[in-house]
Amino acid sequence: MRGGGPTRVGDLLGSVLKQRGVDKQLRRVGALDAWADAVGEKIASVTNAKVVVASTLFVEVRSSAWLMELDFMKAALLEHVNERLEQDGAIERIVLTLMEGDGSNPPTPITSER
Repeated sequence: MRGGGPTRVGDLLGSVLKQRGVDKQLRRVGALDAWADAVGEKIASVTNAKVVVASTLFVEVRSSAWLMELDFMKAALLEHVNERLEQDGAIERIVLTLMEGDGSNPPTPITSER
């Protein structure tokens, strides 16, 4: 311990998270909370932002019609989400999956990739 005294864990945590790259990923996960506000009430009512893996946001969509519609809007949706995140925590890609049943199951691996 430098300086002769103990260091509080809370004081060290920020630098440890930054060194490991975890702080950036935590900011990216904020996209889950930002989704509804970013896309608006109508789109939020037919989608569910499920998970962020690395810099990719996975979103479930209630119907194939909405999946196709939102596929055309991915660039704008990505921009709206990133406007609500810190710059170095940006999402780079959105993957849309078709929601199974009531949405309580894991995403179906039907994706719309470009």
